[in-house]
Amino acid sequence: MIHAGLALARRIESAEAANAVACNPHPRGETTLEIGGGWAIFAGAESPLTHALGLGLYGPVAGAEIGRLESFFRCRGARVTIDLCPLADPGFLRDLSERGYRPVEFNNVLMKPLSGAAAVPAPRVRRATAQEGDLWSHIVGRGFFEQAELTTDEMDVGRAIFSVPGAVCYLASAETGEIAGGAAVTLHDGLAMLFADSVIASYRRQGLHRELITARLNEALALGCDLAAASTLPGSVSQRNYERLGFQVVYTKVTLVG
Repeated sequence: MIHAGLALARRIESAEAANAVACNPHPRGETTLEIGGGWAIFAGAESPLTHALGLGLYGPVAGAEIGRLESFFRCRGARVTIDLCPLADPGFLRDLSERGYRPVEFNNVLMKPLSGAAAVPAPRVRRATAQEGDLWSHIVGRGFFEQAELTTDEMDVGRAIFSVPGAVCYLASAETGEIAGGAAVTLHDGLAMLFADSVIASYRRQGLHRELITARLNEALALGCDLAAASTLPGSVSQRNYERLGFQVVYTKVTLVG
């Protein structure tokens, strides 16, 4: 059994924050802010990578710190978006509520212990090569944004993920041979973070996502990781695929905007 306590949350959220900071295509000192025990990242006013996370896991977040966080985003023309872990200091949520923040999304964080696990074949999945960054970004973007043509900004989201130091990116092919999905994994002190899962809509329900999960678990096992984690929308097909492969929900995060 996994104990979904503060120590585990700190481990997961610090790995998520490291990914988020590394995904930012802009210079770190200008568009990232270490604050409240976590990080705020600005990757563009409308970018899905622009948000704050990991705050409040190491104690209270002072009102002055919240003010700094708000100024960081608003002076750059972005709304304040915070991914809040339920194990954060309770006073942080109260203070955000008093400032008028509202919930807009929930995400389940899932975990799988890897002790005793064995590698499983994933024949339709392979590693993306260093020269396939644009291909990977386009495939993942098509699945995420659910459209065939992507803008430069949308492609840049994938390019930022593909260029994360230490990230291993994968591509999945349908039976027809067409590349139909992609995903990524990073490793943080024995914790494998599985993210950027995406399958083009017309190729879903063919088992490709499960193979993308399996391939990344094989990577984690080969490198001696003891845990793997991922985030999904509650009740989604992605969540069911992770659960079928032995993951369990350990906590639910709420995205707040203000």
